[in-house]
Amino acid sequence: QLQFVESGGGLVQPGGSLRLSCTASNFTLDYYSIVWLRQAPGKEREGISCIHGKKSDDSILYSDSVKGRFTISRDDAKSAGYLELNDLKPEDTGTYFCLTLKYCSGYKEGPYFGSRGQGAQVTVSL
Repeated sequence: QLQFVESGGGLVQPGGSLRLSCTASNFTLDYYSIVWLRQAPGKEREGISCIHGKKSDDSILYSDSVKGRFTISRDDAKSAGYLELNDLKPEDTGTYFCLTLKYCSGYKEGPYFGSRGQGAQVTVSL
């Protein structure tokens, strides 16, 4: 079963940066898209970015809330995905995690596959 483990969260001040990682165990991600989602306290889960797998015509996608500040990447040799967070704002506070899906065009609504880990907690505060 595809299981993700996330890491790299922390407490940062507004304007700060973090780099999140997620790794997949017992699974080769090469041909699958990786989507990053986040969930803020009291809010619904939000798909924020997606990167396509090999041999896919999908583009890298970002939600309007993070476009220009976050950068998604992947390392298939490590079955890993990354999300670099820059110019963080208090509204970016939440738990970040990754899953996979067939095509990035569906990154906001899914369906997603795999099991998330505990997630990476990001807190942006003075």
